Amino acid sequence: MSAVLTSRRRLLKFLGSAPLLPLSGSLSAAGLLTACGGGGDDDGPTAAFKSVSFSNMAAPNLTNPAAMATTSTTAVMTILYADDSKREVALAYESFFVTGDMVADGKGGKILAGGYYDINNQPIMDNSVAGSERHFFSDCPDGSSIIQIADAKVDGVKGKPVFAVVQFEYASKDLSGGDAYGTLPSPIAVLTLDQDQDTGKLSLVKYHNVDMSKAHGLWITCGASLSPWNTHLSSEEYEPDAFTAASSAQFKAYSKHVFGNETTANPYHYGHLPEITVNKDGTGTVTKHYCLGRISHELIHVMPDNRTALMGDDYTNGGLFMFVADKEKDLSAGNLYVAHYTDVLTDTSTAKMEWIHLGHATSAEIEALANSLKPTDIMESLTTDPQDASYTAVFLDGKAAWLKLKPGMEKAAAFLESHRYANLVGGSMAFTKMEGTTVNIKDKVAYSALANIQTSMINGDKAWNAKHNVTFPKTVKAGGVLAHNLVGGIKDRQGATINSEWVPQQSHMLMMGEDIAADALGNTSNPDKIASPDNLKFSEKMRTLFIGEDSGNHVNNFLWAYNADTKQLSRILSTPAGAESTGLHAVDEANGWTYIMSNFQHPGDWSALHAKIKDQLDPLINANYKNKFGASVGYLTGTPQAVKL
Repeated sequence: MSAVLTSRRRLLKFLGSAPLLPLSGSLSAAGLLTACGGGGDDDGPTAAFKSVSFSNMAAPNLTNPAAMATTSTTAVMTILYADDSKREVALAYESFFVTGDMVADGKGGKILAGGYYDINNQPIMDNSVAGSERHFFSDCPDGSSIIQIADAKVDGVKGKPVFAVVQFEYASKDLSGGDAYGTLPSPIAVLTLDQDQDTGKLSLVKYHNVDMSKAHGLWITCGASLSPWNTHLSSEEYEPDAFTAASSAQFKAYSKHVFGNETTANPYHYGHLPEITVNKDGTGTVTKHYCLGRISHELIHVMPDNRTALMGDDYTNGGLFMFVADKEKDLSAGNLYVAHYTDVLTDTSTAKMEWIHLGHATSAEIEALANSLKPTDIMESLTTDPQDASYTAVFLDGKAAWLKLKPGMEKAAAFLESHRYANLVGGSMAFTKMEGTTVNIKDKVAYSALANIQTSMINGDKAWNAKHNVTFPKTVKAGGVLAHNLVGGIKDRQGATINSEWVPQQSHMLMMGEDIAADALGNTSNPDKIASPDNLKFSEKMRTLFIGEDSGNHVNNFLWAYNADTKQLSRILSTPAGAESTGLHAVDEANGWTYIMSNFQHPGDWSALHAKIKDQLDPLINANYKNKFGASVGYLTGTPQAVKL
């Protein structure tokens, strides 16, 4: 093997998927040196790794329609060493599969990637077009985690086994074109990947569908994160409204697909936090935690203490929620809090907050309450003004409501009707689509994505309330990223000390998008700035905040890299037009290799935004992604031949 080839291979050990380091630890100098291509046994750099940066790729346009109709990148990662020498690596996208592919099940057979299963683990069929019946599969892969298990062994792996957990949020439509959103139980799969130790390439060997029967099935799983103890923390967003579920066509269809009838599903079993544990043989098991609040869980992030969890709440009139577990590495019991801003948070301010204790519970006791209570046992929730001062007027998902708690039902309300109860006790329930959450450990800063800044956040809007102290001067559909300083020794509103050193104390806007008049492609947000940030992940090694978009304002949605030290924002990946960037996971180290996991969902989801490009791109996207029924699960890696020596 030539010295040049060896150097290239070792260099590429710095790029491969996204964060797998234990969040409570740091990579050793020797580990960094190996990962970045040093070591002195070839002609590569021998100086210690110092930093990385990413070039800002141009957004694709109609001079190259093929690039607009698939995942594309022309970005370059530059590695800087302590002696100021540099290496450059061109990025490339690798796909494990497109949903709807038949892939290896590890038993000598095949299984449908992204396929849906009922409570008895039987395939759910799409019978909407007579004569074309088929197994339902998702076009919306979302949250991903890369997991390493000591002593793992899976047949067919020639290098080292690495596992990826991937969840599938929903299916956009059935074969007839009918809306399927929220009508199918979200599957989660464990992928066994064969990691080539010479190149870092990850190849799919086995696809395992996790049995969700003991979790009552899963509801609209969106973003996800890797726990510090090496499990996959999922989500159930847009919790079904228990007051209206019985008459909801969506929820009845969900119940029928899961249980075979329209009435078995219980809305209080959904809107919680599923946790996936991966086994050494590439299988997985689920535990659903019921004590972290029943909110629109988008993306939870557990701090380095293994106990404190900051949670996204993808909702209009949503809040900033926090959970502090009783024990490390165990989310089955703890205290739930919601933030109230004591200063006014706006686009230019830094606003302090206080934390309101909502209650303490175990998962088992809240599941028992979910099994036994109806919503009217807990509180009254009216949609017309009762003209009665004993009711509290609030906004729920942008709509007016009047609430009255039943005596003795505080715990049930806190954990099963968390949005309503947080309003009653004074939480700042003003955010619109607070989505991804992540943490910068070195600087003790957490980040929250605001996909939109609108309605309940805007001074004077009908859903806005001054008492929440969240007051922005104008709508910004392009949204922004909120930063929170983290400290210890904080007392909650009731005067008790919160048992955590990782509590948000104050917030400010880190960055915002910019709405514009439609440009030549149709973009209504500045294509050189973020628009509707959704997935967020921070890489400690790279000192980089990765930002994935879910934008109805960019014709192509992008994945961005923001350097926490230099403040440079770089576009590093473009998803197919009409698709959302999902599945983000910055893996700092997996057997010496680094990766950025990245999926996308619903390619070619056309709207008025795409009027100028739809006709040209539609046939290309249809050809690439199964007539828009498929979407890709994969990762960013490096291209060896592009290394500049």
